[in-house]
Amino acid sequence: MKISLNTIRNINKLYGSADDVAKIGVAKLVDKIGAQLGAVEAVVDFGSKYQGIVVAKVVSCQPHQGADKLQVCAIDDGGITPSVKREANGYVQVVCGAPNVRAGLLVAWLPPGATVPSTVGKQPLVLEAREIRGELSQGMLASPKELGLGDDHSGILELDGDYQPGTDFAEALGLAGDAVIDIENKMFTHRPDCFGFLGIARELAGIQGLPYKSPDWYAVDPKFPAVEADKLPLEIKNELPELVPRFAAITMSGVKVGPSPLWLRVELAKVGQKSINNIVDCTNWFMLLTGQPLHAYDYDKLKTLSDAEATIVIRQPKKGEKIKLLNGKEIEPRAEAIMIATDKQLIGVGGIMGGTETEVDDSTKNIILECASFDMYSIRRTSMEHGLFTDAVTRFTKGQSPLQNLAVLAKTVDEIRQEANAKAVGRVIDDNHLKPAVMERQTLHAPVNISTDFMNARLGLKLSGAEIKTLLENVEFAVEVKSDELTVAAPFWRTDIELPEDIVEEVGRLHGYDKLPLELPKRDLTPAVKDPLLTLKAQVRERLSRAGANEVLTYSFVPGSLLDKTGQDKAKAFQVANALSPDLQYYRLSLMPSLLEKVHPGVKAGYDQFALFELGKTHSLDHPSDGEGVPEEFEFSALVVTANDKLKKPGAPYYQARKYLETLASVELEFKPVGKDMRQYPVVQPYDYNRSALVKLKDGDFLGIIGEFKPSVTRALKLPKYSAGFEIDTTILQPILAAGPSYSPLLRFPGVKQDITLKVPADVSYGRLRDFVNQQLGAKAPEDGHASLEPVGIYQKEPNTKNVSWRVTVTGLNRTLTDKEVNALLDEVAKSATDKFGAQRI
Repeated sequence: MKISLNTIRNINKLYGSADDVAKIGVAKLVDKIGAQLGAVEAVVDFGSKYQGIVVAKVVSCQPHQGADKLQVCAIDDGGITPSVKREANGYVQVVCGAPNVRAGLLVAWLPPGATVPSTVGKQPLVLEAREIRGELSQGMLASPKELGLGDDHSGILELDGDYQPGTDFAEALGLAGDAVIDIENKMFTHRPDCFGFLGIARELAGIQGLPYKSPDWYAVDPKFPAVEADKLPLEIKNELPELVPRFAAITMSGVKVGPSPLWLRVELAKVGQKSINNIVDCTNWFMLLTGQPLHAYDYDKLKTLSDAEATIVIRQPKKGEKIKLLNGKEIEPRAEAIMIATDKQLIGVGGIMGGTETEVDDSTKNIILECASFDMYSIRRTSMEHGLFTDAVTRFTKGQSPLQNLAVLAKTVDEIRQEANAKAVGRVIDDNHLKPAVMERQTLHAPVNISTDFMNARLGLKLSGAEIKTLLENVEFAVEVKSDELTVAAPFWRTDIELPEDIVEEVGRLHGYDKLPLELPKRDLTPAVKDPLLTLKAQVRERLSRAGANEVLTYSFVPGSLLDKTGQDKAKAFQVANALSPDLQYYRLSLMPSLLEKVHPGVKAGYDQFALFELGKTHSLDHPSDGEGVPEEFEFSALVVTANDKLKKPGAPYYQARKYLETLASVELEFKPVGKDMRQYPVVQPYDYNRSALVKLKDGDFLGIIGEFKPSVTRALKLPKYSAGFEIDTTILQPILAAGPSYSPLLRFPGVKQDITLKVPADVSYGRLRDFVNQQLGAKAPEDGHASLEPVGIYQKEPNTKNVSWRVTVTGLNRTLTDKEVNALLDEVAKSATDKFGAQRI
């Protein structure tokens, strides 16, 4: 948002709104804007560009003898310019090629030594006296483009004021000492009033503690002129009252379209606006002044495009409809766009841009002037869809107050009557769908009740009700104070004041954030209680990382194809209705599919053997919600270990995965076959049931599953044959890992090692036999001894029996045991195995 300080000064002076808001100096004002209003992106010393330029009068023009299109002009500068050659009558000679140069014209003369304003900040062009085809030309008579006041280069600038020759050009046009401040738009996203000069002027006064009074014409119920000539009928049909809550329009006749007055062209140029003609420029000026966009239609063109009488219809486009816009672009509007049409065809995109078929041009005699409010979200979506970004879009996407529409329309009508000799030839049509309560109180939101205690507690101040009242009334809030209670009503242009906190923010900003006390709030220094789950996860990560595994973090959402590949039922998974991509459609039922999907890329990247693990949440439709529609969550930890087939790694990967699991748990675990009743659960389905086991703690708590994967899963995900993993309930580990590692002192005496081989029936499982032998060693070992079991091998020569061998180490805690004692121990263990399984010691 660009503002000219001189423009703000002129507005305040013209309407008696406030004192000079820049009397503290530009630098200090910029600091206050940055601290209390919005970030300043740039400050341009606009007036300095016109240093040395003089208002001069063309006294005479004579054709140049050496050029058909050049004129030799004598100009009167009031004799104030030094170091120039003058004729006997005191005039200065300038050669000019502009077609509009003529005697009696007041012009902008750039004497020798002056810099052409349009080149300032680029490659400065400094003028000098020189001969042009034999005639001396001292400086130049400048066009609007050369002065940086527009794009017109077809002729020199004609000054329309009553200026004396020799007047400083910058002084004459109100440019002297002017600075243009560019404030970041994002700072005003919630303040549509600050996209107009009136809003900025009011804020500049407010942050300096100065009272501000809006112009008398800026009111909710302004007066419109009476019908001044034959009426031009107009009908408005609003089919979108929810998206267009207010649409006001009026007809005018006898319009004389032409160039805008110089003051208006200068004001537009200062903020980067291009001058079009007096009608369009007038609508743009009042948009800049109030933040409310307007649009003018050629009445006769619009009537031609209507069936009978001139008709404006606010509707959405029909399928296949197209419109050619003022920027030359033809679009097929999105189906939900707000369109302006006649009863026959489209003529504009509401709130964004008009169409070429109703454009105001030099042939226009009658116009329709429109001032409307549009839904900010609809405007934003249409603008983004079609790449249309205009000054109107910038403002409509901030949500202007519809209570200001008639004020802006009435003032624009009045200005066009003066500048274009037009007449109002119709009553204003106000298609108003605002709530009666809004119109009655003349403000968008109901008054807010707030106490000084509420205010001061949040700002850390000790403001009285009277002080708060003054701060708010400076920017035209209505405030009633009763003791320590305040009732605050926002002015009709404010759309952001609904809650007591909004008032707190407003007072804090107007008072000055730099005046808030710099005191830290009192804090409780009691250490925060550790989250047991976070601590548990950290312990799991640490143990698995130390064991050589690498953690990965995958998406909680997976494609349906991955569930199919791992044998899981998509019908049991939550499906995302608005998934970001087809690969993120389902909430995963377990972690393992996500891990298995990363194995093949890892091997392909050159990692021949590795282990991956992940901690995360899973959900399932099989489990009911907590009663509030929130699905039940499960905390799981999963690991997969793999090795490239080319390594031909010996052994079963199941035992490699088991090493990781036993390292993680650090307690004795029970491994049971996967029964048919468990195969329905998603966590079990990727595994080969014959090469997997269910894992339980000794106390019976179900921990999870460990094993190798189904051949179908291995093929579908291109897994190496040496692949296995586990997935366990993380929370079950909490009491185990919280207890910490158990301590056993190092054994001081040497142990005695002996092997034992038992011949058992083939149907006796290794795990069952091992657990039994371990139990017997612990029960029958000497009181001062410790026994450990290490597998040696399993040998099966006959189909009905197998030989299982272990290496037993027995160590005395207080002495060295003898071979005789160890042999006796093993004999007792073998006898017990014989009684239990029919085993035979070999």
